[in-house]
Amino acid sequence: MTESKKLWGGRFEGKIDPGFAEFNNSFPFDRRLFEVDITASIAYAQALESAGVISSDEGNQIRIALDTIRKSGVNENHAAEDVHSFVEARLIDLIGDVGRKLHTGRSRNDQVATDFRLWTRAAIDELNASLRDVQSSLLDFAEAHREVVIPGYTHLQRAQPVLLAHWTLAYFEMLLRDRERLVEVRRRVNVLPLGSAALAGTSFPIDREQLAKSMGFEEVSRNSLDAVSDRDFCVECLSACSLIMVHLSRLAEDIILYATSEFGFFELGDAIATGSSLMPQKKNPDSMELVRGKAGRVFGDLLALLTTLKGLPLAYNKDMQEDKEAVFDAFDTVTSSLSVTATVFRNLGVDKARAHAATSGGYMNATELADYLVRKGMPFREAHEVVGRVVRRAIELESELDQLSLSELKSFSTLFAEDVHIALSLDQTLRSKSQTGGTSPDMVTSALAAARESLNM
Repeated sequence: MTESKKLWGGRFEGKIDPGFAEFNNSFPFDRRLFEVDITASIAYAQALESAGVISSDEGNQIRIALDTIRKSGVNENHAAEDVHSFVEARLIDLIGDVGRKLHTGRSRNDQVATDFRLWTRAAIDELNASLRDVQSSLLDFAEAHREVVIPGYTHLQRAQPVLLAHWTLAYFEMLLRDRERLVEVRRRVNVLPLGSAALAGTSFPIDREQLAKSMGFEEVSRNSLDAVSDRDFCVECLSACSLIMVHLSRLAEDIILYATSEFGFFELGDAIATGSSLMPQKKNPDSMELVRGKAGRVFGDLLALLTTLKGLPLAYNKDMQEDKEAVFDAFDTVTSSLSVTATVFRNLGVDKARAHAATSGGYMNATELADYLVRKGMPFREAHEVVGRVVRRAIELESELDQLSLSELKSFSTLFAEDVHIALSLDQTLRSKSQTGGTSPDMVTSALAAARESLNM
């Protein structure tokens, strides 16, 4: 068999247009499926043998040849239409007509779907491991700076003080949900389409349940039309990847902001920053800016595949060849973004004094003052109104709330007493947030321990 011969050539007499052939071929990118195509083909050869379609000797020849092909690797310069054609051509080169029997009862439609599910399953496992590595770097960072306090923000305005570790754990939780989502997606990926043939199912007595078991699939597809044309698992994987990038992009934005001279909470290590070609003083957060920027790329992969699939009739259509580049690109982009993010946290310094100073101004203990009045018996809405007036007075005096005298405070409410300044202290403000999920030191210590334990499970 020559390299240029097609698997479907019997129906055709004329030669294919070279430009169309290049446009049609997927080998330049689907060669990434080489390993899983070999894996699926070896399993299918065993299924054919068990069904009595090929002899034991033929099955052994096919399996040995496929293992030889696996060891020799993929020839990226081979003039194959796709990776499946490449493997079959090599198989026939090695064992002749016996190699031609492997495709009995199998279509490239169910072959491609099987290979892609095998690849996606492994990719999900890799992404899960990469997410776990970022979570580990977050916990290392949080534990190293567990005493640091920073302003918490709403609307990008200083709101209430929180422990830096509490901020870090917020992103840990986001990535934990990402890992949970991947596990859920993996379950739906792990369904075997092989045995569905082109669209109507196979005519040969293939034991699909045993075939699924041999490749680690949990289920077999229940409808052959759906099996060869379903790419929901790709969309779900891309959706999960998109949410990962949403979370990494939000994290990147925080780091970029906190590393500015205006905030000054973080210092980017030399390993994760770049300089300016013109301005010698600059230290640019390119690592995080690229992560933030690459989020849009992954969103585009998701939208591209959704758009491709939305109008396709049953069953397989060549449009679906476009699924692979989108999923491959998203996987590569998310993997590299996760790797860089973990590296950033291992090279990120904290200016504890600058962060602490930022929590000492801006009336961030105003809510504590209102809560103080509530504990003294005042309804919260009334307390909110009273403290609003106190804040206005403090602004007029260019004073912080904890700097106002007791007599000044009593002019707004007789409920203020000697203990009010204790309630307004930064330490008490933090310690008061002592319910599950709060930023008190005790709660954050417990949360860090629980997070660390979850990584070890």
